[in-house]
Amino acid sequence: MKLNSKYLKISCDGGAATGKSTGAKMVSKKYKLKFLSSGLLYRYASFLLLKHKPKNKINFLKKKFIKLNYNKLDKIDLHNQQISEFSAKIAKMNKIRNILKKFQIDFAKKNKNCCIEGRDISTKILPKSDVKFFFICNLNIASVRRFKELSKSNANLKLIDVKKALRMRNISDTKRKNSPLLKHRDSVVINTGKLSKQAMLLKMSKYIEKFLSE
Repeated sequence: MKLNSKYLKISCDGGAATGKSTGAKMVSKKYKLKFLSSGLLYRYASFLLLKHKPKNKINFLKKKFIKLNYNKLDKIDLHNQQISEFSAKIAKMNKIRNILKKFQIDFAKKNKNCCIEGRDISTKILPKSDVKFFFICNLNIASVRRFKELSKSNANLKLIDVKKALRMRNISDTKRKNSPLLKHRDSVVINTGKLSKQAMLLKMSKYIEKFLSE
């Protein structure tokens, strides 16, 4: 779908496994937007730190993210419990957040039409985004989603452990001092608990079309 003469920037926020990545990817495809997942950046940073164990984490990550080709991250397996848990830890570290924040802001500057999803996109990364979405989902449903994702690489994983990890991650994200997970006052709430993917896309498209027609 063409955007005519308007540029379009969309921000999608929400807790873990609420469907924000799915929603963001669908509207990115429909409206031909460049897509970026901040969560994937944190997973990649975790992957690098766990693999290389650098003495100076900050300088190491600065060098890696300066030359990072985001499109190549899909070729790396970044979805396992160890990386998920480590990502939650580094998300509290201001200096690491600043490195990833710069990457995201630079991405948005380079790509006039883009969609970024994460936990502080509407409040910190793209506060002037044209359309803002905030995703929510029942913890039980979110836990099943994440379990299905992670169990592909870990046959011994238990649903109860995934649910516990999700609960702790959401508490950590909302309580941290730097860039906590907050709903922007202009964000449209998308409750994905009982929504099909098609229904989610239709609901998001409604608000995007409203902006484009103004």
